[in-house]
Amino acid sequence: LEIVADHSSEPHGFLSLRRLDLTLMHEGKKSSPFRYDIVERRALDAGVIAAHHLRSDGLRCIYLRSAARPPAALRKDAPQSTGVLWELPAGLIEPGESPAVGSARELEEELGFACTPESLTPLGDWMLPAPGFIGEVHWFFHVEVDPAHRKAPGGDGSPLEEAARIVSVPLHEALAACNDGTIRDSKTELALYRLARLFP
Repeated sequence: LEIVADHSSEPHGFLSLRRLDLTLMHEGKKSSPFRYDIVERRALDAGVIAAHHLRSDGLRCIYLRSAARPPAALRKDAPQSTGVLWELPAGLIEPGESPAVGSARELEEELGFACTPESLTPLGDWMLPAPGFIGEVHWFFHVEVDPAHRKAPGGDGSPLEEAARIVSVPLHEALAACNDGTIRDSKTELALYRLARLFP
């Protein structure tokens, strides 16, 4: 990654910051005011989709895609991180969309599988990935797909998505990759373990 320009002082962008003075009630007593920063964005929540299929040899396989993550790559003290992660397809749910509708759209954009929102099955309940600074919710789904029906992903037009690679690997190998550090994305690991409970 190369930083071409730094516009850190610009007030508007993908994320916004709310800097609040808060008080907390505990056991009937109000705390002293304290400063708290909260990150917000227009589309706050995300869908995470485990697209899987049964291989001819009977192995359950899962689709993963590589994703370049500049915040990880640009860390000055990054612990062995290149900023490229293996992840399940995931993406933001637009305001007014249901989690299933947004996730079906993201599945087609990122993997090239067209499916209806109704074909997505919830994979456990929603989770908060980083509640200390953002109220984002992750909604988890899984869907069985036919590899023969996969088309070229449409993507979102960003260079980050254009550079992505897509692979299908046995579920047990993906789980092993979580344990050995090949997969370092927490939402992906959580979804894979949830899926493994359905297909032991």
